[in-house]
Amino acid sequence: MSKYKIIMTGGGTAGHVTPNLALVPALREKGFEIKYIGSKNGIEKEIIKDAKIPYYEISSGKFRRYFDIKNFTDPFKVMKGIAEANKILKKEKPNIVFSKGGFVAVPVVIAAYLRKIPVVSHESDLTPGLANKLAAPFSSKLCVTFRESLKYIKDGKGVLTGTPIRKEILNGNSIEGKRICGFNDNKEILFIIGGSLGAKSINEEIRKNIDKLLENFNIIHICGKGNLAQNLNKRKGYVQFEYVKEELPHLLKAADYVISRAGANVIFELLALRKPTLLIPLSKKISRGDQILNANSFEKEGYSIVLDEDEMIENNGIILEKIKELREKKNYLIENMKNSEVSNGVNAIIEVIMTNIKK
Repeated sequence: MSKYKIIMTGGGTAGHVTPNLALVPALREKGFEIKYIGSKNGIEKEIIKDAKIPYYEISSGKFRRYFDIKNFTDPFKVMKGIAEANKILKKEKPNIVFSKGGFVAVPVVIAAYLRKIPVVSHESDLTPGLANKLAAPFSSKLCVTFRESLKYIKDGKGVLTGTPIRKEILNGNSIEGKRICGFNDNKEILFIIGGSLGAKSINEEIRKNIDKLLENFNIIHICGKGNLAQNLNKRKGYVQFEYVKEELPHLLKAADYVISRAGANVIFELLALRKPTLLIPLSKKISRGDQILNANSFEKEGYSIVLDEDEMIENNGIILEKIKELREKKNYLIENMKNSEVSNGVNAIIEVIMTNIKK
C-alpha cells in the first residue's frame, strides 16, 4: 500500500517530461504512487507510457505571444482541460501535484488549486516560460535551476533546487558507445544533438562541412525525426540517428565534444558528464530567447562556448572556427565543470515535495 499519491504533469517537448522521469525512482522510494496527466497527442504520452506510468489525457490549448486565429479557440480548450483535470483529481485524490511546465500543465495546476491540492512546479530555463508564469499564482512553490531565476518569482515561492538528472544518463559505457557506432580507431568523437525534434540549421551546417569535420573526428549525429541524410549513410566515421533512447548514455560517454541546443535539461546533463560543449541556442526569431540566456550563463561560468544561430547561418565556416576553439579550450572547460557547485536536483526537489505535501 502506497503512503502517498502524486500526479505529475508537463509536456510539449521531451524537456518537459524527462525531468519528471528522473524523479520517479526517488518518489517510489518515499512510498509514492505515481500517475500522470498529459495531452492527447504530445510527446509525453509515448514517453510516459513507455515508463509504465498510468496516463490520463486532457484537452490542451496553446498560449501564444503572437497573433494566431487559434488564440480565439484555444482558451476554450484550456477551460475544457481544467474541467477534465478536475474530474481526474476528484477521482484520484492525490496528496500533491508536480508540474514540469508546458501548456498541458496549466489546466492541471489550476484544477489542483481549485481542489486545494498543493502544487510544486519546476522551471528549467533561466526565465520562466509562459506556461509557468500562468501557473505560478496557483503553485505552492516554484523550483528553479539557475540562481538568477529567483528574481523573476514573486511571493517568496522560488526555491533553488537545480534540475533533476536521470541516473541512467550518468551510467554510460564509452566502449559500448563506440561499438554501437562501429568506430574502431582512436579519432576524437564529436556528438551533435539538436533536442528531441532535431535542429534543421545545425544539421545543414554539419553536413555542409562534413568532409572537413571527418578529417579530425568520428561523428555521432542525432538529427531528429525525418531528418536523416540518405546520401551520407555510407560515410566512414559518420553515424546518424533520428532519435536515441537506451543508447544515449553510451553515446554521450564515448563523446569527446558535443554540439547542442541550449535547453536547460540537456546542458545540465552535459555539465554533470563534464562534456566540453559548443552551444547553439535557438534564435530569438523563433523562440522567446530562453536558450540564449541559458547559453550565456554557461559561457560566463566557463562550462561551454556559444555560437549565435543567425551568425552561423550567415557566416559560412564559422562553425569550424568554433569547433577549433572548443578543442583548444577542452581542458579549461572540463576543469571549470569539475569545480562547479551545481549538483543533481533530484534530492532538493523531493525535499520541497515532502515539505508541501497534503497529509
